[in-house]
Amino acid sequence: MINFSIINMKNNLLVCLLLIIASSFAQQKKWTLQESVAHALEHNISVKQTENTLLINEQDIVAAKGQFLPSVSGSVSQGLSLGTSLVAQGIFANRTSHSTSLGLSVSQNVFSGFRTLNSYKQSKLNSERSQLELERLKDDISLNVVDAYLNILFNKENLETAKAQFDFSQKQLKQVQDLVDAGVQPKANIYDAEATLSRDAQQVTIAENNFNLALLTLSQLLQVPFNGFDVEMIDVNTPSEALLYKDATPILNYALQNRNEIKIAEKNIESAQLSTKISKSGYLPNVSLGYGFGTNAFYSNLANNEAAFLDQLNDNKGHSFNLNVGIPIFSRFQNKTAVAKSKIQEDNSKLRLQQAKLDLESNIQRAYTDAQAAFKAYDAAKKSLASQELAFNNSQERYNIGNMTAFDLEQARVQFINAQSSLINAKYDFVFKTKVLDFYMGKSLTN
Repeated sequence: MINFSIINMKNNLLVCLLLIIASSFAQQKKWTLQESVAHALEHNISVKQTENTLLINEQDIVAAKGQFLPSVSGSVSQGLSLGTSLVAQGIFANRTSHSTSLGLSVSQNVFSGFRTLNSYKQSKLNSERSQLELERLKDDISLNVVDAYLNILFNKENLETAKAQFDFSQKQLKQVQDLVDAGVQPKANIYDAEATLSRDAQQVTIAENNFNLALLTLSQLLQVPFNGFDVEMIDVNTPSEALLYKDATPILNYALQNRNEIKIAEKNIESAQLSTKISKSGYLPNVSLGYGFGTNAFYSNLANNEAAFLDQLNDNKGHSFNLNVGIPIFSRFQNKTAVAKSKIQEDNSKLRLQQAKLDLESNIQRAYTDAQAAFKAYDAAKKSLASQELAFNNSQERYNIGNMTAFDLEQARVQFINAQSSLINAKYDFVFKTKVLDFYMGKSLTN
């Protein structure tokens, strides 16, 4: 006989094991730069809100198109009247009457001073502007993700440097211990070596904390759980001067033609110009055509000669046509002030375009200058590290033969560590600032 309870238990254990394995794999997943950018663009709340704005713009376009079509409405009414009614001289009687009315009306706007046409153009323009806003927002998010990702790599490299120095200090302590035991160095050198090891352990702790904070920043930017979050380490090759742009002019020319903030400002000018035209339509006449169809039926308890209901509807039907022309004469300065304010908004939109171009030029010039300075700092840091490494190696040799004190050796080591940190900082600073220039040139940030 088959024991189904045992089989079910085994199945449940198997499912739990699979879930645990899947969970461990999920936690071990390492995010690449491309995956990080794609995830941020897909799940960012601001992006979703802007996408919803685009959906609203689409509905505005449909509504604006509808203004070219006629409006059609129908009406049905049923009335009941109760009360005393005069039926002859001095004679009153209780009267109950029923009335039914049916109607259909059609109205078509013929001319509205081009308001309908310009409103339709403006609704399409608003949709185009929202699309540009979405692209600009995605660009900014991508740059922020790249910055956060590079910050993780920077802190990871700092952590590895701190661990290497800690390992070195451990070996140095053992070496000093052997020399003290051999009577070559005084016992006080052991205390100095232990103090150095403690300081290096502290630096490792600080570096680990900075690395975890960098991971936390990116996980929050991606809106994913921090627990188990990690990224794929990218080998940031030694940057060279080839990454630099020789001149900021090509970057600026490209940006002025292609950057979304400039295109948005230009769309705002077009929208403001259409608003002015819409305001001016208040000075022009409005022309509309109307058609109406109606019929009715009436019954009363005091009369017995009314025709049948359908016959009354057929006999009482009627058609009406009308042409309406509205000519504005005096609008209590409403049209005048509307046009004046629209022109002011139009001037403001042109000023905002000028300001956007100035801001863009300023940002590019600053980014270009920063990249130039970052490369010089990186080049200087490389030379400094080479000289400090040589000086530290010489200090070690002198210390080993007893020609240098432990204090002087520690000073040389600190300078060497600072040179390593400066080089790492200068390298990632230069890489990111070249990414900023690529950003303005429309190049991919994930390559």
